[in-house]
Amino acid sequence: MKSVLFAAALGIAATAVAAEPVEYTLDSGHSQILFKYDHLGYSTTAGMFSGFEGTIIFDAENPEASSVEVSMPVKSMLTGWQERFEHLMSPDFFDASDDEMVSFVSTGIEVTGEDTALITGDLTLNGVTKEIVLDAKLNQASMHPMQNKPWAGFDATVQLLRSDYNLGKFTPFVGDEVDIEISLEAQAAGSGDAN
Repeated sequence: MKSVLFAAALGIAATAVAAEPVEYTLDSGHSQILFKYDHLGYSTTAGMFSGFEGTIIFDAENPEASSVEVSMPVKSMLTGWQERFEHLMSPDFFDASDDEMVSFVSTGIEVTGEDTALITGDLTLNGVTKEIVLDAKLNQASMHPMQNKPWAGFDATVQLLRSDYNLGKFTPFVGDEVDIEISLEAQAAGSGDAN
């Protein structure tokens, strides 16, 4: 039962059962990744990614064999201040090209409770790939009230060290630890756009 319930967080409605793996897509308009870090002890600075794409392959018979892939251009980062964005894209940090991507590809899912799981995967950031573990939680799985399609949403958190990705300039004054908060919605593939 735990596996079935958490599986909904990976994009399947609680009422759906399928013998073959099923593809779901992220609702780009209602999915975001927030990041926060300490700035000289004076403030917590934040930014986000939104509007990105991703695919979930759900295996109803074996939810722990399901998978998640998400990617986004580095330059889609939102900081709320153009000068900060330009600095983060400069050689001090990303030295980012227009086509440089951030990506996450899951390699394993461990169901830990009725609405929780640990999602292990490879995060590629600034040309470095490292394994991370997302602490994920189901928010809701149901038929979308406007789209009338299977829909699900979940939150996840993880802490990264930016120095692990060759982004450690100004440490320890600017915090090395970056707290990541993820909130995603997923819809049955081909179900159309959300409102």
